[in-house]
Amino acid sequence: GEPCWQLINTRHGPVFTQEPSDSIFPLSTDDKQVFINCKAKGNPPPHYRWKMDGGEINTQSDPYYSLVEGNLLINNPHVVNHGGVYQCIATNTFGTVVSREAKVQFAFLQNFSRKPRNTVSVREGQAVVLLCGPPPHYGEIKYWWFFNGQRSFLQQDARRFISQRTGNLYVAKVEASDAGNYTCAVRNVMTNATVLSSPTPVVVRRDAVMGEYEPKIEVQFPDTLRVSKGSSVKLECFALGNPVPSISWRRADGNPLPGKIKVNHSSGVLEIPYFRPEDAGVYECVAANSKGRNVARGQLVFNSKSLTLKDAHMAIDANLQWECKAVGKPRPTYKWLKNGQPLAPEGRIHVEASRLTISRISLSDSGMYQCVAESEHGAVYASAELKVVGKPFVRPVLFRHGRDTLRVRWDAALECRPHASPRATVSWWRGGEPLKDSERRIITDDGTLRITNISASDAGRYTCLARNSFGTSSSTGTLLVKEPTRIVVPPLSVDAAVGQSIVLPCEVSSDSSLVPIFKWFFNGKAIDFSRQEHFEMIGGVRIIWLTAGSSCCSQDSRDLTNDPSLKVTAHFIVRPPGAPEGLAVSDITDTTVQLSWGAGADNHSPVTVYVVQARTPFSIGWQTVRTVPDSVPGQMIHATVKDLNPWVDYEFRVVAINGVGVGEPGTPSKHIQTQAAVPKVAPVNVSGGGGARGELVITWEPVPEEQQSAEGFGYVVAFRPLGSSTWIQTVLASPDASRYTYRNESIAPLSQFEVKVGVYNSMGEGPFSLAVTVLSAEEEPSEAPSRVRARALSASVIEVYWEPKNLRWRQRGNFVTFKYGRYWSEGSEQSEAESLRVVGTTALLSGLKGSTAYVISVRAQNSAGLGPCSPAFNYTTKKPPPRQPPANIEWNLTNSKIFLNWEHVKATENESEVTGYKVSLSESKSQKLTTNKSLSSPINVSLSTAGRESAALQCFKH
Repeated sequence: GEPCWQLINTRHGPVFTQEPSDSIFPLSTDDKQVFINCKAKGNPPPHYRWKMDGGEINTQSDPYYSLVEGNLLINNPHVVNHGGVYQCIATNTFGTVVSREAKVQFAFLQNFSRKPRNTVSVREGQAVVLLCGPPPHYGEIKYWWFFNGQRSFLQQDARRFISQRTGNLYVAKVEASDAGNYTCAVRNVMTNATVLSSPTPVVVRRDAVMGEYEPKIEVQFPDTLRVSKGSSVKLECFALGNPVPSISWRRADGNPLPGKIKVNHSSGVLEIPYFRPEDAGVYECVAANSKGRNVARGQLVFNSKSLTLKDAHMAIDANLQWECKAVGKPRPTYKWLKNGQPLAPEGRIHVEASRLTISRISLSDSGMYQCVAESEHGAVYASAELKVVGKPFVRPVLFRHGRDTLRVRWDAALECRPHASPRATVSWWRGGEPLKDSERRIITDDGTLRITNISASDAGRYTCLARNSFGTSSSTGTLLVKEPTRIVVPPLSVDAAVGQSIVLPCEVSSDSSLVPIFKWFFNGKAIDFSRQEHFEMIGGVRIIWLTAGSSCCSQDSRDLTNDPSLKVTAHFIVRPPGAPEGLAVSDITDTTVQLSWGAGADNHSPVTVYVVQARTPFSIGWQTVRTVPDSVPGQMIHATVKDLNPWVDYEFRVVAINGVGVGEPGTPSKHIQTQAAVPKVAPVNVSGGGGARGELVITWEPVPEEQQSAEGFGYVVAFRPLGSSTWIQTVLASPDASRYTYRNESIAPLSQFEVKVGVYNSMGEGPFSLAVTVLSAEEEPSEAPSRVRARALSASVIEVYWEPKNLRWRQRGNFVTFKYGRYWSEGSEQSEAESLRVVGTTALLSGLKGSTAYVISVRAQNSAGLGPCSPAFNYTTKKPPPRQPPANIEWNLTNSKIFLNWEHVKATENESEVTGYKVSLSESKSQKLTTNKSLSSPINVSLSTAGRESAALQCFKH
């Protein structure tokens, strides 16, 4: 019944499903490639182009760039040449869209200046700020300070604070013990590089003691901060003062702080994870001591970046209006694009800020349109397709389902929806007379004739007439009027106990010419009375059941078409228990809490057991937790939750279960945080090896945040030569650390070390991992590969192979990589040489020029570095194949054979000799043929000495 065009897979313009985003990449020696993502859907599938800083990228000729589907791959990226603004462009036959602009930068961290730092002199009781002054860098960095060369970092407390925004160290009130040398440490989070500043000497003067004064807030967060949904925001606040000020946080509107908020570093940092719109508002930091108080405040604004445009399928000469409005401060500016190019207002096209209007659209207006909203916070894109449709008139369908007779009871809706462009105008006729709008008859904008309060006088023949510039068409149908069918005794909803029998009535009155059919449904499914023993039909109109659920009595007459059935639903319910109420949390330790709650309604079936569930920022949804007792009986409304992780945010809820089923969960508890504790989990997958000569590289898998148990988490790396009794230890003050490199030129290659990694936090030291054996770095290969040889496989490919058996290139399971260095065409500069890295003893050098001499050299490489080059030698590639195709091809069909004839190709002096021909037959896929044989795999037809060649092709039916 539906038009054919609705069943065809819709063809449409490109729509981005993944766009490039602002990215920072580390430039490490291990990763020589960078991916920038872009993907669009479309039919036909789109093809892609890229721009960098507004200029087109030629992925075909530029060796640094290549396309992987829609994604852009940068090979061997350079921090200067390849950092910039990238934009993806997707095109198919319906138009072009451009992605958002993405800023791509590369992370780095330079060394501090070695210049000595000036001595800072300060009185006891006075405040001091030590400037870190980080060196040039890009990407997220973290700061620590060390005191007097100690291996552990300076602990922050109510008196001392390190800003992760500036790196500066703030001391609210100096004590005599603060005298000494302070060193700032900076680590790039992406490259893991760490650099140390020159020491800053601090001298505490004893000539006078600073008097008491009110707090002065020295570290303050911005007045306005825009935060995106789901991101984490940290606010810093620290005050100088004597006595040492206390720091507290509050919301200006008086609402309590969200339970998920974390306050650490003795209240100097407030963190809001998983930012949501309800977290927006004005936050205040209050610094107070006995001499006074000060307040710093700032507003967090929810940053909503969303624009939407809907595709438009419109008829010729219609008027189009699109509007895309972005919310934000400052107010954004707008621009419109068509197929990726700026859309200039002219004639029929009018642009007013976020609104685009096109009058009297034509086929040439079809394409992809984009609205771009720009502000100082970036740009947001929305795209949509305008498809302008022009087609001849299609005959309207008067009634649904292809019928020409409609029987109604109360109201009638006679639909007339012709498919035409330009849009058709619709008029209605009855018995040769045009119909106009009246109190009971209305012709709607979509051409539907609606008749209310139907009576017998409305029966008859109705005609719909549609007209547009292509012509007219009509459709006629008959309207019959029947007495309405009504359910006069409906079934009623009821609660019941298990085992109780229930009778539900269902009686109807209907037109005498109609035969009602009764159907009963249980939970939406028709009841089969012959198979379901709990149900019974009595007199055709009643039902009995013995279980729980909902039923529906339905009267159905096969003689009705526009409203074939009447339904009344009754709910017969044996409910599971109600939700527990008033959940309270108390007696919080590092691994346990006490829960208590009130019982909900048992709904005539007593609660048999309670289940306690919890969720954390690290869990996937709600998880059942272990309790004391293991199974909480239904008459018990309290329990102890055990085996929790220390220093983790938890929510709890309770679910009741009875003989009927599982009830709805109760309202979750407020957020609580378990107490901090010494870490209990040691790192896993401790391993290592590799590196440069004189290095011991140790790696491990970082401990997840939910198992770090307190702030100030870090690692203790311990190692000793195998057989030694003395451990060498170092402290890494970073919860994300996963690698440590010990450098000592005296370490012999491939020495065995015993290694273990432990953990600590602000509460103390935790366990060490099991000790494992790790090898130090090996030494570079000392010999060049021997018996290096080559052979030409084609005009553009050379195979190189050699003998490694005389070299100590595989020691204790370490594999060697061979690097083909300096192969260049004879006569060219050596600076143009290319290299290739491969594992094994053979390699294919491809993409070479024909009839060209190349100089080849091979060297071995391992994790410690490169060995010497083998003696270079010359090798010449084969001549290229003939460029000229066979000429004067002729064919003849005789019975079941095709005879082919062509002229022999003669190779020139710079081309290789012809040794054969390939004959192909293209059908659903290309096939290649052997002379005088059935269709088969690809073959070469052998040459004879004749000037013309021939082949016979055997035909057969597939």
